[in-house]
Amino acid sequence: MELNEAALIESEFTIRDLRLSKEVMETRRSIIRWLALSLGVINPGESRLSSLSVLDALVYFQFTKNVDPEVPQLIGYIGKNWESINEKTLRYHLLRMKKMGIVENSKGKFYFRPPAVGERFDAANWINSFFESKYRDVGTKVTEVLKELKSKNYGVVE
Repeated sequence: MELNEAALIESEFTIRDLRLSKEVMETRRSIIRWLALSLGVINPGESRLSSLSVLDALVYFQFTKNVDPEVPQLIGYIGKNWESINEKTLRYHLLRMKKMGIVENSKGKFYFRPPAVGERFDAANWINSFFESKYRDVGTKVTEVLKELKSKNYGVVE
């Protein structure tokens, strides 16, 4: 019996360990690009700026203003700090980040997925909780599989 491997995938996440150089820290845009690459929001070499602008707006509202923005606020921020974005494009990127498990929404407001414990407007708490939950979920399943694998008899003679 063959497994449908694609049907087994519950979620995917990309975390990249990038060098944090002096050049990265020079501008807000380079920092946002670094963050987007680190979190897998964009891929290396990607030139579209719209996903970066959405990530930047979310960071600004959540970790600087301590509010959950609505679409008009996001559009306004992006228009002033990047270039104008239409609502369809904005919602596309928000949905992508939602599918990645980074963003959630409720009552028309968008925000980074809240941490299980601690202040949700604290950037360090948010990212540590995000990474921990992703690794914990996968780690628990891998541990179970390794335990089961160890119990299987392969008929191998050493």
